[in-house]
Amino acid sequence: AMSKSAVKISSDLLANPLCEQEPSFLEMVTAFDTAMKRMDSFNQEKVEWLWLENGSVTELFSSVFPSLNMAVKRREQTLQDYKRLQSKVEKYEEKERTGPVLAKLHQ
Repeated sequence: AMSKSAVKISSDLLANPLCEQEPSFLEMVTAFDTAMKRMDSFNQEKVEWLWLENGSVTELFSSVFPSLNMAVKRREQTLQDYKRLQSKVEKYEEKERTGPVLAKLHQ
């Protein structure tokens, strides 16, 4: 986002009427604009490379440590069970408080 902002600033400076009046200012702003565009493209390449590397590292670790994969699956299953039971509790809390309802709620 910072490099995109820098490119925007440099483009806005190039559009400034002062660039038409001062050739030296135009030269500096053009150099700045070129540098910001190069920096932005470099940053985009870095981001793409990091996304690719991060994905392959994650795949590598998931194949090296299958127990972690199983732990994640167990956690997801436990979380689903918890949500299911929590909705049951909420349902029983909304009902009239009778003997069987209180027994199921306590259970």
